[in-house]
Amino acid sequence: MLLTIPGILDQSGLTRINELLDRGQFKDGKLTAGWHAKLVKNNTQLTGRDTTAKQATAILTNALQRNAIFARATLLRRMRPLLFSRYEPGMEYGNHVDDAIMGSDRGFRTDISFTVFLNDPDSYEGGELVMDSSVGEQKFKLPAGSAVVYPSTTLHRVAPVTKGVRQVAVSWVQSLVRSADQREIIYDIDQTRRTLFEQNGKSREFDLLTKTHANLLRLWSEP
Repeated sequence: MLLTIPGILDQSGLTRINELLDRGQFKDGKLTAGWHAKLVKNNTQLTGRDTTAKQATAILTNALQRNAIFARATLLRRMRPLLFSRYEPGMEYGNHVDDAIMGSDRGFRTDISFTVFLNDPDSYEGGELVMDSSVGEQKFKLPAGSAVVYPSTTLHRVAPVTKGVRQVAVSWVQSLVRSADQREIIYDIDQTRRTLFEQNGKSREFDLLTKTHANLLRLWSEP
């Protein structure tokens, strides 16, 4: 399931994170890329040991944890540390798929990838997040504070920035439900039962969908 989520960060959170990024120490993004991704990755990233990175991570992590749509779409089990990336003119990230397994102990399976856009899309040119799909390319350049969430199996790239600076945060989720198709079914049922509740309250139809939602989670979730 590919989903855009508006307003992950409010204006105060955005302002504070961008102030922190302005003071941070950015290094070559190739340092965190896999052996083949290094060939096409050209950006800079805030070093994880940087104090500003820790403060920015805390702000955005709290915002993600409070967002109900993000929670229902990802069925979060655990999340990798956030990476704050910067693209200046001439920088891009060519076609790649995210590593299936991450972590120093190789113990983190990437089910879901996400990008949170941190600055105004009108402040830079180019820099679209481009997804390769069966119906062609899909391009995303969202308002500041918004996120795009997509299966980590997706081939994707970042188009070259030609003017201005693109700033984003990216990370990965290991979900309680491994299959993207199963997560989408659970999400759709959840959305439908919530709509029914808003329209008719706790009805027989709502109860049946809630039972189905719970039983599919029991069937498909992993410990």
